Amino acid sequence: MLDWLIKLDQEIFFFLNGLHRDWLDQVMFWISDKYVWFPFYAVLAGFIIKKYKWHSIIWLIGLGLAIAAADQICSGFMKPYFARPRPSRDPQFEGLVYIINGYTGGHYGFASSHSGNAFSLAAFVYFLFRNEYKWIWTIFVWALVVAYSRIYLGVHYPGDILVGGLIGLIAGYLFYLLAAYVYNNKFKSVQT
Repeated sequence: MLDWLIKLDQEIFFFLNGLHRDWLDQVMFWISDKYVWFPFYAVLAGFIIKKYKWHSIIWLIGLGLAIAAADQICSGFMKPYFARPRPSRDPQFEGLVYIINGYTGGHYGFASSHSGNAFSLAAFVYFLFRNEYKWIWTIFVWALVVAYSRIYLGVHYPGDILVGGLIGLIAGYLFYLLAAYVYNNKFKSVQT
């Protein structure tokens, strides 16, 4: 069963990785760069600060903890534990994986911390603002594009993305619940 899943994961990877277009290569490389998104993160922090004023600290800490938890589970625990080579690093696929700018990522790819981090942020922000902004669900589209960029670049299998995204969703939701509990029981009664 596991061999079948690994083979299916590889087949889907090669199909998706093979859908590259020259004009899209640098766009996907850029989308995958975490530093490019700092202005986006600043805007999200601005929304949180605008709504919650000084109470925003609990939400920002909760969001930071959600991302850190997803990142540590994916990169700190799962990658070294499972030690599954990235497609870009697997010797059996040398010359078959479409790689951009020579970027191959670290040695191991299961599970994707890019996907985990993006989906933890998306889940946390979605639950925080789901009653304020009808369009907030589109943050999941952003997370999906970031996650897909990792397949496009040849550094993650779809299974890496799927598991990382699931870990991120769970971390985002759980830390949202924790922050909401602290906010509602410890901070909400304090006058601004």
